[in-house]
Amino acid sequence: MAVELPTHANSFATDAEFSKLFGGSLWIMTGSIVAFVFSQMIDVWAFWFIRRLTGEKMIWLRSTGSTVFSQLVDSYTVLIIGFWIPGTFTFKEILVLGITGYSVKLVIAIGLTPFIYLVRYGVKRILGNEQAEEMSRAAAEESLITETVK
Repeated sequence: MAVELPTHANSFATDAEFSKLFGGSLWIMTGSIVAFVFSQMIDVWAFWFIRRLTGEKMIWLRSTGSTVFSQLVDSYTVLIIGFWIPGTFTFKEILVLGITGYSVKLVIAIGLTPFIYLVRYGVKRILGNEQAEEMSRAAAEESLITETVK
């Protein structure tokens, strides 16, 4: 709606400049929301898929692996909806921008892996190993029940 309103007479930007600057934000917001929802669904699915394969072993694989995959989807979904569909960038530019953005997300995901183990250690230390394991089993069972109902 703000793009449709006329700019103030004393504004530093003309109507055309304001529209050019903020006019594409609806596509970007839509792309961000769709990318977030879609990538989170993929992240959860991949996390539990890997967990079923590995059990309690290889926590790094399920936490970081699911994030690595889902962030690839997120990076390109937001770029395609936010910039390629409205014609702001070419598909080649989208590929380059996606690689750059995804690389940053990949480094962050890998860098946070030790933090996952630190938090897990803290939870087990505070709750006790037995209670922490029981909560983990309950969450896994709840996930399987929810998945079966679907």
